[in-house]
Amino acid sequence: MAIASFVSGLVGLLVFNVVLGPCALALGVTALARGTGRRFRALLGCALGCADLVLLLVLSLAQGTPSWHLNA
Repeated sequence: MAIASFVSGLVGLLVFNVVLGPCALALGVTALARGTGRRFRALLGCALGCADLVLLLVLSLAQGTPSWHLNA
């Protein structure tokens, strides 16, 4: 679960951060609660999950929409 948290948090920085951010947080907290041996990855997954949600908030506020997109 710690690795899944880390990977979903990392991928969430690029795509689907509204879904992958909370998933990374939930998986990271669950892994920590179960006493994982990969504590650092679980903590990193939690941090990346928070970063996903902050990124979503900042980009949504900057563009004035409930979701964000990159202008091509």
